[in-house]
Amino acid sequence: MQLNPETKKIVEEFKKLKLPSVPEVGVAEARQQYSILAHFSHRKEPLAKVEDRTIPRIDGDIPVRIYTPFGTGPFPVLVYFHSGGWVLGDLEVEDSVCRIFAHGAGCVVVSVDYRLAPEHKFPAAAEDAYTATLWVAKNAAAIKGDSSRIAAGGLLGEI
Repeated sequence: MQLNPETKKIVEEFKKLKLPSVPEVGVAEARQQYSILAHFSHRKEPLAKVEDRTIPRIDGDIPVRIYTPFGTGPFPVLVYFHSGGWVLGDLEVEDSVCRIFAHGAGCVVVSVDYRLAPEHKFPAAAEDAYTATLWVAKNAAAIKGDSSRIAAGGLLGEI
């Protein structure tokens, strides 16, 4: 698959940084470096609404950001999990990606800020992903979504 020119430029610029791997610098430094991705983002697509919320979990809350396209809905829903190998990333790093999906596909995107390892051992991130997906299925109408058209996914990322 060929990358669009904006994405190709971001990938090329990121490669020029020649950032070391997580084992070379440690988790804290890798997270700081990974946050640089937010500065190389695409332009912010216009949307009807972008809202930060939390989804209840047995032992706390899961932060999410909900992107709603223009229109009346109900819209298909994408439950989105950012890249970073369950160790890096957050809602900010792929904000522009979620906006592109919501605008381009005409779907509600629920971006999940799952708990990160190593502070939160397996299966914490997977449990957050599952809990968020169940919440979307039960509450789709409240976010202008269609509970019969839900997908889950994200971008691959390596550490």
